[in-house]
Amino acid sequence: MTRYIDVNDLSHLVARKGLLQCLSEMAEYIREDYLRWQDFEKCARLANHSPEGVIELMPVSDASLYAFKYVNGHPKNTQSGMLTVMAFGALGDVDTGKPVLLSEMTLTTAIRTAATSALAARYMARANSRSMALIGNGSQSEFQALAFHTLLGINEIRLYDIDPQATRKLADNLALFPAIKVVIADSVVEAVRGADIVTTVTADKAYATILTADMIEPGMHLNAVGGDCPGKTELHRDIVDSARVFVEYEPQSRIEGEIQQMPADSPVTEFWRVVNGEVAARESDQDVTLFDSVGFALEDYSALRYVLDVARALDIGSEIELVPDLQNPKDLFARLQPQVAAPQKKRA
Repeated sequence: MTRYIDVNDLSHLVARKGLLQCLSEMAEYIREDYLRWQDFEKCARLANHSPEGVIELMPVSDASLYAFKYVNGHPKNTQSGMLTVMAFGALGDVDTGKPVLLSEMTLTTAIRTAATSALAARYMARANSRSMALIGNGSQSEFQALAFHTLLGINEIRLYDIDPQATRKLADNLALFPAIKVVIADSVVEAVRGADIVTTVTADKAYATILTADMIEPGMHLNAVGGDCPGKTELHRDIVDSARVFVEYEPQSRIEGEIQQMPADSPVTEFWRVVNGEVAARESDQDVTLFDSVGFALEDYSALRYVLDVARALDIGSEIELVPDLQNPKDLFARLQPQVAAPQKKRA
């Protein structure tokens, strides 16, 4: 049988644990897996592009578990009442190929993306960072704000979005957390001025220029989340050229990240080298650091591993017969016979 986690199950899991604790614990799972980077068989994700968006498969495995995620990105979906990003994923046992977990990953990806951003900033941002500009106030923005508050102690968030309703939605949701001071800015320039950290998480599939070099101050850490496919960027090339740039998996980031604007030999550092202490993210408090994050399958592996562990511990989800359970493993045909009753879905 396979553990099945739907959206309601995941919501229940987060309610039982608490979102802030989930963000912290998932960040630790991600850190643990980046520390053993060499254990994983990796590849860039497989993407099928269309005029309105992209559908991607993201696989990765180690000696024990195989993980994949199906995820889309369709910015115009909100005009039809649908999410821009939707996802599901699975874990399988490497030794047998048996599916161990089938799970929703829309909510899970929002948590893991924010946890990864904040984890990277713990290594890259100045230690006394307390303020963040959050440019793009859509579905990912609350998770980013809460992750940075929880993992770094960010207590002031400056908000800006070209859609004022998105900003108001975010401000209303963050009002549930009185320890966070929320400032609504009238422009990107106003939001960014004096911020320790700048997070860009916009949705348009375009070569956009959300930040320009004149906005960037010495010592800032830039968390570029929204540029995550070919033809989609958020930062002016001059910023990328002058910052200390860190990526998740260089072969994928060269295709999809901010560094798609740069020559193939432009210097970048993979994040795992920072996590294991091989490379220091900063040489001084004046450095501008850039986490050119596009989302990598290793983080999904960590997130699914976390969801499975917590679901088992809290007895959340259900057991489904995703693949046939046979008395005779050589007689698959028997499952099509009327006298062979299929087991019913059972709660875990």
